[in-house]
Amino acid sequence: MTILVTGATANIGRLVVDHLLAAGATDVRALTNNPPKAMLPDGVEVAEGYLRRPESLPPAFEGVQKMYLAPTPDTVEEVVSLARDAGIRHIVDLSGEHESWWGAVTSAVERSGIAWTHLWAGEFLENDLVWGDQVRRTGAVRDPFPGVVSAPIAMDDIARVAASVLLGEGHVGRTYELTGPEALSRAERVHELGAVLGRPVEFVRVPVEEAIEILEPVMGANARFYLESAVASLVGVPQQANSTVEEVTGSPAATFAQWAGAHAAAFR
Repeated sequence: MTILVTGATANIGRLVVDHLLAAGATDVRALTNNPPKAMLPDGVEVAEGYLRRPESLPPAFEGVQKMYLAPTPDTVEEVVSLARDAGIRHIVDLSGEHESWWGAVTSAVERSGIAWTHLWAGEFLENDLVWGDQVRRTGAVRDPFPGVVSAPIAMDDIARVAASVLLGEGHVGRTYELTGPEALSRAERVHELGAVLGRPVEFVRVPVEEAIEILEPVMGANARFYLESAVASLVGVPQQANSTVEEVTGSPAATFAQWAGAHAAAFR
């Protein structure tokens, strides 16, 4: 059974490849826009192609039974049409609620007639890496939303779920909402980060415009969207943690402290 991983050199796709191999998969094909620079593991079949260039995909889709689909709403209709024509039988997509930006992926996959499993992830723990520069320089995080509560998930845990679904049974037609194992406020995450680093890290509440200015050198134009849309949307509507990662994979998702310990160098 050939499994195709799209976005195989992106953050989550690359981890999906690793988890498939670790689980013993022997027929993994990885889609990349630049095979010579992909640096994919031995034993992986590398296929050239790009989801935003659908005309490049038919050779990569040939002979594939299952596919991990990275989110590319702008071309997803063409991509799933080609997947259907190629005979792909099951798509595991990283997507989101129908009304969200990623919802175009959800809707297109459902309309395709191909069996599907949706992975709906909330905030990524990796988003907190944008705090690294100011923590290193000032020992503080300046942010407008100390009380916003979410249950962020590590990208590696999303990839573990994707690999488990691709290799397992009983997942067709399921939508998995993926969170970390604990719901914490942004101020609580900063406090825990200090505990991991072994020194206090202060949370300083600042106006939104000031926070955007602080994050723009790291995030560019995305800083405003991140704060005004992604984070602000959780004001007054705390996200609840669930145990879906453990239920699907057999082992729990990483806590914030575990994740921060693995990424401590980014904050030192």
